[in-house]
Amino acid sequence: MTTTSERTPLLARVSSGDKASSKTKTLASWLFCEEHRILFAGFLITFAFSVTQVPIFYAFHIMVCDVYFDSHPPYHGHGDRCSINPVTATTSWQYSIMGMSTTFCGVLNLFIAGWTVKKIGPRAALLIQTCVPVIRLVVQITGLTIGKELGMLMMQLSQSITIVGGPVGYVLIINIIVGEVVEPIRRTAVFGQLQGCLMLGNGVGVLLGGVVGDAIEIRAPFCIAFVSFLLASTFARFTLPYISVESMSDGKQRANAGLLAPLRVLKPQGLRLPSGAKRKHYGVIFLCTGIFVGVIATDYAPFLIQMYATAMFDFTQADNGPLMAGFSFMRSFFLIFIFPRIITFGRDVWAGRANKGPAREPSEADEIPTSPGQMDAPTAAAEQADVIHPTDPAAPRETWSGYHFDLFFLRGSLLVDGLLTTLTAFATEWWHIYLAAFLLPFGSGTAPAAKGVITQMCPESQRADALNAVTLIENIARMVTQGLFGFIFASLATIGKAYTTFFVNAAIAIVGLLVLLLSHFPPAGSELVDEASEEDEGGEEDERAPLART
Repeated sequence: MTTTSERTPLLARVSSGDKASSKTKTLASWLFCEEHRILFAGFLITFAFSVTQVPIFYAFHIMVCDVYFDSHPPYHGHGDRCSINPVTATTSWQYSIMGMSTTFCGVLNLFIAGWTVKKIGPRAALLIQTCVPVIRLVVQITGLTIGKELGMLMMQLSQSITIVGGPVGYVLIINIIVGEVVEPIRRTAVFGQLQGCLMLGNGVGVLLGGVVGDAIEIRAPFCIAFVSFLLASTFARFTLPYISVESMSDGKQRANAGLLAPLRVLKPQGLRLPSGAKRKHYGVIFLCTGIFVGVIATDYAPFLIQMYATAMFDFTQADNGPLMAGFSFMRSFFLIFIFPRIITFGRDVWAGRANKGPAREPSEADEIPTSPGQMDAPTAAAEQADVIHPTDPAAPRETWSGYHFDLFFLRGSLLVDGLLTTLTAFATEWWHIYLAAFLLPFGSGTAPAAKGVITQMCPESQRADALNAVTLIENIARMVTQGLFGFIFASLATIGKAYTTFFVNAAIAIVGLLVLLLSHFPPAGSELVDEASEEDEGGEEDERAPLART
Protein backbone atom coordinates (compact mmCIF):
# COMPACT_ATOMS: atom_id res chain seq x y z
CA MET A 1 0.00 0.00 0.00
CA THR A 2 1.41 3.37 -1.00
CA THR A 3 1.33 6.15 1.60
CA THR A 4 1.17 9.82 0.73
CA SER A 5 2.27 12.89 2.62
CA GLU A 6 2.78 16.59 2.07
CA ARG A 7 6.14 15.80 0.46
CA THR A 8 4.60 13.41 -2.10
CA PRO A 9 4.79 15.03 -5.58
CA LEU A 10 1.43 15.71 -7.19
CA LEU A 11 2.74 14.60 -10.60
CA ALA A 12 4.37 11.19 -10.66
CA ARG A 13 7.81 11.00 -12.18
CA VAL A 14 7.79 9.41 -15.60
CA SER A 15 10.33 6.64 -15.99
CA SER A 16 12.50 6.23 -19.08
CA GLY A 17 10.55 3.12 -20.00
CA ASP A 18 7.28 5.05 -19.90
CA LYS A 19 8.84 7.79 -22.04
CA ALA A 20 9.96 5.24 -24.61
CA SER A 21 6.50 3.68 -24.62
CA SER A 22 4.93 7.11 -25.06
CA LYS A 23 7.22 7.90 -28.00
CA THR A 24 6.40 4.55 -29.57
CA LYS A 25 2.67 5.22 -29.26
CA THR A 26 3.15 8.69 -30.73
CA LEU A 27 5.10 7.30 -33.67
CA ALA A 28 2.51 4.56 -34.22
CA SER A 29 -0.34 7.07 -34.13
CA TRP A 30 1.53 9.23 -36.66
CA LEU A 31 2.21 6.32 -39.00
CA PHE A 32 -1.30 4.90 -38.85
CA CYS A 33 -3.27 8.12 -38.72
CA GLU A 34 -6.26 8.48 -40.99
CA GLU A 35 -4.47 10.66 -43.50
CA HIS A 36 -1.53 8.30 -43.91
CA ARG A 37 -3.82 5.30 -44.31
CA ILE A 38 -5.43 7.07 -47.25
CA LEU A 39 -2.02 7.78 -48.79
CA PHE A 40 -0.89 4.17 -48.36
CA ALA A 41 -4.11 2.90 -49.93
CA GLY A 42 -3.36 5.06 -52.97
CA PHE A 43 0.17 3.65 -53.11
CA LEU A 44 -1.00 0.04 -52.90
CA ILE A 45 -3.74 0.35 -55.52
CA THR A 46 -1.44 2.19 -57.94
CA PHE A 47 1.21 -0.50 -57.46
CA ALA A 48 -1.32 -3.14 -58.48
CA PHE A 49 -2.19 -1.23 -61.65
CA SER A 50 1.43 -0.41 -62.53
CA VAL A 51 3.04 -3.84 -62.27
CA THR A 52 1.87 -4.65 -65.79
CA GLN A 53 2.69 -1.27 -67.37
CA VAL A 54 6.15 -2.07 -68.76
CA PRO A 55 5.36 -5.73 -69.63
CA ILE A 56 2.34 -4.62 -71.68
CA PHE A 57 4.44 -2.22 -73.77
CA TYR A 58 7.18 -4.82 -74.24
CA ALA A 59 4.56 -7.46 -75.15
CA PHE A 60 3.21 -5.19 -77.88
CA HIS A 61 6.77 -4.65 -79.11
CA ILE A 62 7.33 -8.41 -79.40
CA MET A 63 3.92 -9.18 -80.94
CA VAL A 64 4.33 -6.42 -83.55
CA CYS A 65 7.81 -7.73 -84.33
CA ASP A 66 6.51 -11.28 -84.82
CA VAL A 67 3.75 -10.05 -87.13
CA TYR A 68 6.23 -7.95 -89.13
CA PHE A 69 8.67 -10.78 -89.82
CA ASP A 70 5.84 -13.14 -90.76
CA SER A 71 5.54 -11.12 -93.98
CA HIS A 72 9.18 -9.91 -94.33
CA PRO A 73 12.52 -11.67 -94.85
CA PRO A 74 14.57 -12.63 -91.77
CA TYR A 75 16.70 -9.96 -90.11
CA HIS A 76 20.46 -10.19 -90.73
CA GLY A 77 21.67 -6.87 -89.29
CA HIS A 78 23.34 -5.99 -85.98
CA GLY A 79 21.52 -5.75 -82.66
CA ASP A 80 17.95 -6.66 -81.84
CA ARG A 81 15.89 -7.50 -84.90
CA CYS A 82 12.88 -5.66 -83.41
CA SER A 83 14.78 -2.35 -83.07
CA ILE A 84 14.00 -1.10 -86.56
CA ASN A 85 11.95 1.92 -87.60
CA PRO A 86 8.90 0.05 -89.06
CA VAL A 87 8.49 -2.05 -85.89
CA THR A 88 8.96 1.01 -83.68
CA ALA A 89 6.36 3.02 -85.59
CA THR A 90 3.79 0.19 -85.59
CA THR A 91 4.37 -0.51 -81.89
CA SER A 92 3.81 3.15 -81.11
CA TRP A 93 0.56 3.15 -83.09
CA GLN A 94 -0.80 -0.09 -81.63
CA TYR A 95 0.13 0.94 -78.10
CA SER A 96 -1.50 4.33 -78.66
CA ILE A 97 -4.71 2.60 -79.75
CA MET A 98 -4.69 0.67 -76.50
CA GLY A 99 -3.97 3.85 -74.56
CA MET A 100 -6.81 5.69 -76.27
CA SER A 101 -9.24 2.86 -75.56
CA THR A 102 -8.13 2.83 -71.94
CA THR A 103 -8.64 6.57 -71.62
CA PHE A 104 -11.99 6.55 -73.42
CA CYS A 105 -13.30 3.79 -71.17
CA GLY A 106 -11.77 5.64 -68.23
CA VAL A 107 -13.84 8.72 -69.06
CA LEU A 108 -16.98 6.63 -68.83
CA ASN A 109 -15.62 5.07 -65.65
CA LEU A 110 -15.34 8.55 -64.12
CA PHE A 111 -19.05 9.20 -64.49
CA ILE A 112 -19.89 5.80 -63.04
CA ALA A 113 -17.39 6.18 -60.18
CA GLY A 114 -18.68 9.66 -59.32
CA TRP A 115 -22.26 8.42 -59.43
CA THR A 116 -21.53 5.41 -57.20
CA VAL A 117 -19.80 7.66 -54.66
CA LYS A 118 -23.03 9.63 -54.25
CA LYS A 119 -25.11 6.47 -54.05
CA ILE A 120 -23.12 4.10 -51.80
CA GLY A 121 -20.31 6.27 -50.40
CA PRO A 122 -16.60 6.60 -51.27
CA ARG A 123 -15.30 3.47 -49.55
CA ALA A 124 -17.77 1.06 -51.14
CA ALA A 125 -17.26 2.73 -54.52
CA LEU A 126 -13.50 2.29 -54.16
CA LEU A 127 -13.89 -1.45 -53.59
CA ILE A 128 -15.62 -1.74 -56.96
CA GLN A 129 -12.63 -0.05 -58.62
CA THR A 130 -10.18 -2.53 -57.08
CA CYS A 131 -12.12 -5.78 -57.56
CA VAL A 132 -13.30 -5.51 -61.18
CA PRO A 133 -9.78 -5.14 -62.73
CA VAL A 134 -9.05 -8.74 -61.75
CA ILE A 135 -11.29 -9.81 -64.66
CA ARG A 136 -9.24 -7.67 -67.03
CA LEU A 137 -6.07 -9.43 -65.91
CA VAL A 138 -7.51 -12.80 -66.90
CA VAL A 139 -8.30 -11.53 -70.42
CA GLN A 140 -4.83 -9.99 -70.80
CA ILE A 141 -3.06 -13.16 -69.73
CA THR A 142 -5.06 -15.06 -72.35
CA GLY A 143 -4.09 -12.49 -75.00
CA LEU A 144 -0.41 -12.82 -74.09
CA THR A 145 -0.64 -16.58 -74.46
CA ILE A 146 -2.21 -16.34 -77.94
CA GLY A 147 0.03 -13.51 -79.22
CA LYS A 148 0.28 -11.75 -82.61
CA GLU A 149 -2.78 -9.96 -84.08
CA LEU A 150 -5.41 -11.73 -81.97
CA GLY A 151 -3.37 -11.23 -78.82
CA MET A 152 -3.03 -7.48 -79.44
CA LEU A 153 -6.75 -7.24 -80.17
CA MET A 154 -7.65 -8.99 -76.92
CA MET A 155 -5.29 -6.72 -74.97
CA GLN A 156 -6.93 -3.66 -76.50
CA LEU A 157 -10.50 -4.88 -76.03
CA SER A 158 -9.82 -5.82 -72.41
CA GLN A 159 -9.71 -2.12 -71.58
CA SER A 160 -13.51 -1.98 -71.94
CA ILE A 161 -13.70 -3.62 -68.51
CA THR A 162 -12.33 -0.39 -67.04
CA ILE A 163 -15.73 1.22 -67.62
CA VAL A 164 -16.91 -0.45 -64.42
CA GLY A 165 -13.64 -0.41 -62.49
CA GLY A 166 -10.22 0.72 -63.60
CA PRO A 167 -7.17 2.92 -63.10
CA VAL A 168 -9.13 6.18 -63.33
CA GLY A 169 -12.10 5.96 -61.02
CA TYR A 170 -10.05 5.00 -57.98
CA VAL A 171 -7.94 8.16 -58.31
CA LEU A 172 -11.09 10.29 -58.28
CA ILE A 173 -12.52 8.46 -55.27
CA ILE A 174 -9.35 8.75 -53.19
CA ASN A 175 -9.16 12.46 -54.00
CA ILE A 176 -12.78 12.82 -52.89
CA ILE A 177 -11.92 11.09 -49.61
CA VAL A 178 -9.02 13.52 -49.11
CA GLY A 179 -11.30 16.46 -49.90
CA GLU A 180 -13.81 15.29 -47.28
CA VAL A 181 -11.32 14.41 -44.53
CA VAL A 182 -8.52 17.02 -44.82
CA GLU A 183 -9.07 20.61 -43.73
CA PRO A 184 -9.28 23.15 -46.61
CA ILE A 185 -5.98 24.93 -45.90
CA ARG A 186 -4.04 21.66 -46.30
CA ARG A 187 -5.86 20.20 -49.27
CA THR A 188 -3.44 21.33 -51.97
CA ALA A 189 -0.45 19.94 -50.06
CA VAL A 190 -2.18 16.63 -49.33
CA PHE A 191 -3.36 16.40 -52.95
CA GLY A 192 0.32 16.67 -53.86
CA GLN A 193 1.37 14.04 -51.32
CA LEU A 194 -1.35 11.73 -52.59
CA GLN A 195 -0.15 12.27 -56.14
CA GLY A 196 3.37 11.52 -54.92
CA CYS A 197 2.22 8.26 -53.30
CA LEU A 198 0.53 7.31 -56.56
CA MET A 199 3.79 8.01 -58.39
CA LEU A 200 5.72 5.99 -55.81
CA GLY A 201 3.39 3.06 -56.28
CA ASN A 202 3.79 3.46 -60.03
CA GLY A 203 7.58 3.52 -59.72
CA VAL A 204 7.75 0.39 -57.56
CA GLY A 205 5.25 -1.34 -59.83
CA VAL A 206 7.01 -0.64 -63.13
CA LEU A 207 10.41 -1.54 -61.63
CA LEU A 208 9.22 -4.84 -60.23
CA GLY A 209 7.12 -5.61 -63.30
CA GLY A 210 10.01 -5.02 -65.68
CA VAL A 211 12.49 -7.07 -63.67
CA VAL A 212 10.09 -9.96 -63.01
CA GLY A 213 8.87 -10.03 -66.60
CA ASP A 214 12.43 -10.19 -67.90
CA ALA A 215 13.70 -12.69 -65.30
CA ILE A 216 10.76 -15.12 -65.25
CA GLU A 217 8.25 -14.65 -68.07
CA ILE A 218 5.97 -11.96 -69.47
CA ARG A 219 2.92 -13.29 -67.60
CA ALA A 220 4.48 -13.27 -64.12
CA PRO A 221 3.79 -9.54 -63.44
CA PHE A 222 0.09 -10.13 -64.17
CA CYS A 223 -0.03 -12.78 -61.44
CA ILE A 224 1.57 -10.32 -59.02
CA ALA A 225 -1.05 -7.73 -59.98
CA PHE A 226 -3.82 -10.27 -59.26
CA VAL A 227 -2.62 -10.80 -55.68
CA SER A 228 -1.99 -7.06 -55.19
CA PHE A 229 -5.57 -6.18 -56.09
CA LEU A 230 -6.87 -8.61 -53.49
CA LEU A 231 -4.59 -7.08 -50.81
CA ALA A 232 -5.54 -3.53 -51.82
CA SER A 233 -9.26 -4.33 -51.60
CA THR A 234 -8.85 -5.84 -48.14
CA PHE A 235 -6.81 -2.89 -46.89
CA ALA A 236 -9.27 -0.34 -48.24
CA ARG A 237 -12.25 -2.12 -46.71
CA PHE A 238 -10.88 -2.32 -43.16
CA THR A 239 -8.70 0.80 -42.81
CA LEU A 240 -10.19 3.66 -44.82
CA PRO A 241 -12.67 5.94 -43.03
CA TYR A 242 -16.36 5.50 -43.65
CA ILE A 243 -17.96 8.63 -45.11
CA SER A 244 -21.72 8.63 -45.37
CA VAL A 245 -23.43 9.98 -48.46
CA GLU A 246 -25.41 12.43 -46.34
CA SER A 247 -22.27 14.06 -44.91
CA MET A 248 -20.78 14.88 -48.31
CA SER A 249 -21.13 18.27 -50.02
CA ASP A 250 -22.07 19.97 -46.73
CA GLY A 251 -24.97 17.58 -46.34
CA LYS A 252 -26.85 19.05 -49.31
CA GLN A 253 -28.69 16.49 -51.37
CA ARG A 254 -29.46 17.91 -54.80
CA ALA A 255 -32.11 16.54 -57.07
CA ASN A 256 -29.92 17.23 -60.11
CA ALA A 257 -26.78 15.61 -58.65
CA GLY A 258 -26.93 12.77 -61.14
CA LEU A 259 -24.55 11.04 -63.52
CA LEU A 260 -23.70 14.24 -65.44
CA ALA A 261 -23.49 16.52 -62.40
CA PRO A 262 -19.71 17.18 -62.85
CA LEU A 263 -20.45 19.02 -66.09
CA ARG A 264 -22.29 21.72 -64.10
CA VAL A 265 -18.94 22.84 -62.70
CA LEU A 266 -17.75 23.82 -66.17
CA LYS A 267 -20.36 26.52 -66.73
CA PRO A 268 -19.75 30.19 -65.76
CA GLN A 269 -20.15 30.89 -62.05
CA GLY A 270 -22.40 33.43 -60.43
CA LEU A 271 -20.47 36.25 -58.74
CA ARG A 272 -21.73 38.94 -56.39
CA LEU A 273 -19.52 42.05 -56.31
CA PRO A 274 -19.04 44.17 -53.16
CA SER A 275 -21.55 46.64 -54.59
CA GLY A 276 -24.17 43.90 -54.73
CA ALA A 277 -24.16 43.64 -58.52
CA LYS A 278 -24.09 40.21 -60.13
CA ARG A 279 -21.55 39.14 -62.72
CA LYS A 280 -20.37 35.95 -64.38
CA HIS A 281 -16.97 34.56 -63.42
CA TYR A 282 -15.03 32.59 -66.06
CA GLY A 283 -12.01 31.63 -63.97
CA VAL A 284 -12.97 27.95 -63.79
CA ILE A 285 -13.50 27.74 -67.56
CA PHE A 286 -10.03 29.10 -68.36
CA LEU A 287 -8.56 26.99 -65.56
CA CYS A 288 -10.03 23.79 -66.99
CA THR A 289 -8.94 24.75 -70.51
CA GLY A 290 -5.40 25.35 -69.27
CA ILE A 291 -5.43 22.03 -67.43
CA PHE A 292 -6.57 20.30 -70.63
CA VAL A 293 -3.72 21.77 -72.69
CA GLY A 294 -1.22 21.20 -69.88
CA VAL A 295 -2.06 17.51 -69.60
CA ILE A 296 -1.61 17.10 -73.34
CA ALA A 297 1.90 18.52 -72.93
CA THR A 298 2.99 16.74 -69.75
CA ASP A 299 1.19 13.39 -69.62
CA TYR A 300 2.90 11.83 -72.63
CA ALA A 301 6.42 12.49 -71.33
CA PRO A 302 6.93 9.07 -69.64
CA PHE A 303 5.70 7.16 -72.70
CA LEU A 304 7.72 9.41 -75.01
CA ILE A 305 10.93 8.82 -73.07
CA GLN A 306 10.28 5.09 -72.97
CA MET A 307 9.58 4.78 -76.71
CA TYR A 308 12.45 7.10 -77.64
CA ALA A 309 14.89 5.07 -75.52
CA THR A 310 13.64 1.83 -77.07
CA ALA A 311 13.92 3.16 -80.63
CA MET A 312 17.18 5.11 -80.43
CA PHE A 313 19.21 3.36 -77.72
CA ASP A 314 17.87 -0.22 -77.92
CA PHE A 315 16.46 -0.22 -74.40
CA THR A 316 14.98 -3.58 -73.39
CA GLN A 317 12.25 -4.41 -70.90
CA ALA A 318 14.85 -4.63 -68.12
CA ASP A 319 16.21 -1.18 -69.12
CA ASN A 320 12.83 0.53 -69.35
CA GLY A 321 11.79 -0.79 -65.95
CA PRO A 322 14.46 1.13 -63.99
CA LEU A 323 14.04 4.13 -66.30
CA MET A 324 10.32 4.49 -65.64
CA ALA A 325 10.82 3.61 -61.98
CA GLY A 326 13.41 6.36 -61.58
CA PHE A 327 11.07 8.83 -63.26
CA SER A 328 8.24 7.90 -60.90
CA PHE A 329 10.50 7.88 -57.83
CA MET A 330 11.70 11.40 -58.56
CA ARG A 331 8.14 12.63 -59.09
CA SER A 332 7.00 11.01 -55.85
CA PHE A 333 9.95 12.48 -53.94
CA PHE A 334 9.18 15.93 -55.30
CA LEU A 335 5.45 15.74 -54.59
CA ILE A 336 5.67 14.14 -51.14
CA PHE A 337 8.53 16.16 -49.63
CA ILE A 338 9.24 19.26 -51.75
CA PHE A 339 5.83 20.24 -53.15
CA PRO A 340 4.10 20.78 -49.75
CA ARG A 341 6.98 22.96 -48.57
CA ILE A 342 6.89 25.03 -51.75
CA ILE A 343 3.15 25.58 -51.33
CA THR A 344 3.50 26.55 -47.67
CA PHE A 345 6.45 28.88 -48.26
CA GLY A 346 4.89 30.44 -51.35
CA ARG A 347 1.60 31.09 -49.59
CA ASP A 348 3.37 32.75 -46.68
CA VAL A 349 5.34 35.02 -49.01
CA TRP A 350 2.27 35.81 -51.10
CA ALA A 351 0.15 36.55 -48.05
CA GLY A 352 2.92 38.76 -46.63
CA ARG A 353 3.00 40.81 -49.82
CA ALA A 354 -0.79 41.10 -49.85
CA ASN A 355 -0.94 42.23 -46.23
CA LYS A 356 1.93 44.69 -46.56
CA GLY A 357 0.70 48.27 -46.29
CA PRO A 358 0.97 51.49 -44.27
CA ALA A 359 0.56 51.10 -40.54
CA ARG A 360 -2.84 52.22 -39.19
CA GLU A 361 -3.06 54.67 -36.30
CA PRO A 362 -4.77 53.14 -33.25
CA SER A 363 -8.25 54.45 -32.53
CA GLU A 364 -10.42 54.50 -29.44
CA ALA A 365 -12.10 51.34 -30.64
CA ASP A 366 -8.75 49.53 -30.46
CA GLU A 367 -8.14 50.38 -26.81
CA ILE A 368 -8.26 47.42 -24.42
CA PRO A 369 -10.96 47.91 -21.75
CA THR A 370 -9.56 48.05 -18.20
CA SER A 371 -12.78 48.21 -16.16
CA PRO A 372 -16.11 46.35 -16.28
CA GLY A 373 -17.92 49.58 -17.16
CA GLN A 374 -16.01 49.82 -20.45
CA MET A 375 -17.13 46.37 -21.57
CA ASP A 376 -20.33 45.88 -23.57
CA ALA A 377 -22.77 43.27 -22.34
CA PRO A 378 -22.76 40.26 -24.65
CA THR A 379 -25.89 39.56 -26.65
CA ALA A 380 -27.18 36.29 -28.02
CA ALA A 381 -26.51 37.48 -31.56
CA ALA A 382 -22.95 38.43 -30.71
CA GLU A 383 -22.28 35.09 -29.04
CA GLN A 384 -23.63 33.27 -32.08
CA ALA A 385 -21.56 35.42 -34.44
CA ASP A 386 -18.35 34.50 -32.61
CA VAL A 387 -18.82 30.81 -33.42
CA ILE A 388 -17.32 29.88 -36.81
CA HIS A 389 -17.55 26.30 -37.90
CA PRO A 390 -14.67 25.09 -40.07
CA THR A 391 -17.00 23.38 -42.49
CA ASP A 392 -19.36 26.34 -42.78
CA PRO A 393 -19.20 27.52 -46.41
CA ALA A 394 -19.93 31.08 -45.30
CA ALA A 395 -17.10 31.17 -42.77
CA PRO A 396 -14.33 33.66 -43.64
CA ARG A 397 -11.20 32.12 -45.12
CA GLU A 398 -8.40 34.05 -43.49
CA THR A 399 -5.70 32.60 -45.75
CA TRP A 400 -7.69 32.91 -48.99
CA SER A 401 -5.14 35.29 -50.45
CA GLY A 402 -2.53 32.56 -50.19
CA TYR A 403 -4.44 30.39 -52.66
CA HIS A 404 -3.40 32.78 -55.42
CA PHE A 405 0.05 31.23 -55.11
CA ASP A 406 -1.40 27.83 -56.01
CA LEU A 407 -2.50 29.26 -59.35
CA PHE A 408 0.88 30.96 -59.80
CA PHE A 409 2.64 27.65 -59.10
CA LEU A 410 0.40 25.89 -61.61
CA ARG A 411 1.48 28.29 -64.34
CA GLY A 412 5.15 28.09 -63.39
CA SER A 413 5.08 24.30 -63.35
CA LEU A 414 4.08 24.23 -67.01
CA LEU A 415 6.87 26.66 -67.87
CA VAL A 416 9.49 24.51 -66.12
CA ASP A 417 8.13 21.38 -67.78
CA GLY A 418 8.37 22.98 -71.22
CA LEU A 419 11.99 24.01 -70.67
CA LEU A 420 13.07 20.60 -69.35
CA THR A 421 11.27 18.78 -72.15
CA THR A 422 13.12 20.90 -74.71
CA LEU A 423 16.46 19.87 -73.20
CA THR A 424 15.52 16.19 -73.54
CA ALA A 425 15.50 16.53 -77.33
CA PHE A 426 19.30 16.98 -77.28
CA ALA A 427 19.95 13.52 -75.77
CA THR A 428 22.68 11.72 -77.74
CA GLU A 429 23.84 9.11 -75.20
CA TRP A 430 21.96 6.48 -73.25
CA TRP A 431 22.76 8.15 -69.92
CA HIS A 432 21.14 11.37 -71.18
CA ILE A 433 17.82 9.53 -71.04
CA TYR A 434 18.33 8.74 -67.35
CA LEU A 435 19.30 12.36 -66.73
CA ALA A 436 16.08 13.50 -68.40
CA ALA A 437 14.08 11.09 -66.23
CA PHE A 438 15.78 12.66 -63.20
CA LEU A 439 15.10 16.30 -64.17
CA LEU A 440 11.62 16.18 -65.73
CA PRO A 441 9.81 15.35 -62.45
CA PHE A 442 10.78 18.78 -61.09
CA GLY A 443 8.19 20.19 -63.47
CA SER A 444 5.50 18.13 -61.74
CA GLY A 445 2.82 19.56 -59.51
CA THR A 446 0.29 20.65 -62.10
CA ALA A 447 -2.30 18.01 -61.17
CA PRO A 448 -2.41 18.58 -57.38
CA ALA A 449 -2.17 22.34 -57.79
CA ALA A 450 -5.07 22.26 -60.24
CA LYS A 451 -7.18 20.24 -57.78
CA GLY A 452 -6.36 22.65 -54.99
CA VAL A 453 -7.24 25.69 -57.10
CA ILE A 454 -10.55 24.38 -58.43
CA THR A 455 -11.76 23.26 -55.00
CA GLN A 456 -11.29 26.88 -53.88
CA MET A 457 -12.79 28.44 -57.01
CA CYS A 458 -15.94 26.34 -56.70
CA PRO A 459 -18.54 26.30 -53.90
CA GLU A 460 -17.98 23.80 -51.11
CA SER A 461 -21.17 21.95 -52.07
CA GLN A 462 -19.62 21.22 -55.49
CA ARG A 463 -16.28 19.97 -54.16
CA ALA A 464 -16.75 16.34 -55.24
CA ASP A 465 -18.11 17.39 -58.62
CA ALA A 466 -15.19 19.81 -59.09
CA LEU A 467 -12.66 17.02 -58.49
CA ASN A 468 -14.64 14.82 -60.84
CA ALA A 469 -14.59 17.54 -63.50
CA VAL A 470 -10.80 17.98 -63.22
CA THR A 471 -10.22 14.23 -63.45
CA LEU A 472 -12.60 14.07 -66.42
CA ILE A 473 -10.72 16.83 -68.24
CA GLU A 474 -7.38 15.19 -67.48
CA ASN A 475 -8.51 11.87 -68.94
CA ILE A 476 -10.03 13.43 -72.04
CA ALA A 477 -6.71 15.21 -72.54
CA ARG A 478 -4.89 11.89 -72.08
CA MET A 479 -7.06 10.35 -74.76
CA VAL A 480 -6.19 13.21 -77.10
CA THR A 481 -2.48 13.12 -76.30
CA GLN A 482 -2.25 9.34 -76.81
CA GLY A 483 -3.61 9.69 -80.32
CA LEU A 484 -1.90 12.98 -81.15
CA PHE A 485 1.60 12.19 -79.96
CA GLY A 486 1.31 8.57 -80.99
CA PHE A 487 0.74 9.76 -84.55
CA ILE A 488 3.44 12.46 -84.31
CA PHE A 489 6.05 10.10 -82.86
CA ALA A 490 5.24 7.35 -85.37
CA SER A 491 5.52 9.80 -88.28
CA LEU A 492 8.79 11.31 -87.08
CA ALA A 493 10.28 7.93 -86.12
CA THR A 494 9.65 6.67 -89.64
CA ILE A 495 11.91 9.38 -91.08
CA GLY A 496 14.45 9.04 -88.25
CA LYS A 497 13.65 12.32 -86.47
CA ALA A 498 11.83 11.09 -83.37
CA TYR A 499 13.71 13.57 -81.15
CA THR A 500 11.74 16.51 -82.61
CA THR A 501 8.65 15.21 -80.77
CA PHE A 502 10.08 16.77 -77.62
CA PHE A 503 9.98 20.22 -79.25
CA VAL A 504 6.29 19.78 -80.09
CA ASN A 505 5.65 18.68 -76.52
CA ALA A 506 7.37 21.75 -75.08
CA ALA A 507 5.49 24.12 -77.40
CA ILE A 508 2.14 22.78 -76.22
CA ALA A 509 3.21 23.29 -72.59
CA ILE A 510 3.81 26.98 -73.31
CA VAL A 511 0.36 27.25 -74.89
CA GLY A 512 -1.13 25.82 -71.69
CA LEU A 513 0.74 28.45 -69.69
CA LEU A 514 -0.71 31.24 -71.84
CA VAL A 515 -4.24 29.92 -71.34
CA LEU A 516 -3.78 29.74 -67.56
CA LEU A 517 -2.79 33.41 -67.52
CA LEU A 518 -6.45 34.16 -68.31
CA SER A 519 -7.68 32.33 -65.20
CA HIS A 520 -8.03 34.35 -61.99
CA PHE A 521 -9.76 34.17 -58.65
CA PRO A 522 -12.73 36.50 -58.15
CA PRO A 523 -11.79 40.09 -57.16
CA ALA A 524 -11.33 41.02 -53.52
CA GLY A 525 -14.55 41.45 -51.59
CA SER A 526 -16.69 39.51 -54.06
CA GLU A 527 -18.52 36.30 -53.32
CA LEU A 528 -19.23 33.17 -55.33
CA VAL A 529 -22.92 32.35 -55.26
CA ASP A 530 -24.22 28.81 -55.47
CA GLU A 531 -27.07 29.46 -57.91
CA ALA A 532 -28.39 25.90 -57.65
CA SER A 533 -28.65 26.28 -53.89
CA GLU A 534 -30.62 29.50 -54.31
CA GLU A 535 -33.03 27.78 -56.67
CA ASP A 536 -33.51 24.92 -54.20
CA GLU A 537 -34.32 27.42 -51.46
CA GLY A 538 -36.95 29.21 -53.54
CA GLY A 539 -34.80 32.15 -54.54
CA GLU A 540 -35.05 33.89 -51.17
CA GLU A 541 -32.48 36.69 -51.04
CA ASP A 542 -31.90 36.52 -47.29
CA GLU A 543 -30.94 32.85 -47.38
CA ARG A 544 -28.19 33.17 -49.97
CA ALA A 545 -24.78 32.48 -48.42
CA PRO A 546 -21.37 33.26 -49.91
CA LEU A 547 -19.50 30.11 -50.69
CA ALA A 548 -16.07 31.57 -51.28
CA ARG A 549 -14.55 34.79 -50.08
CA THR A 550 -11.67 36.67 -51.59
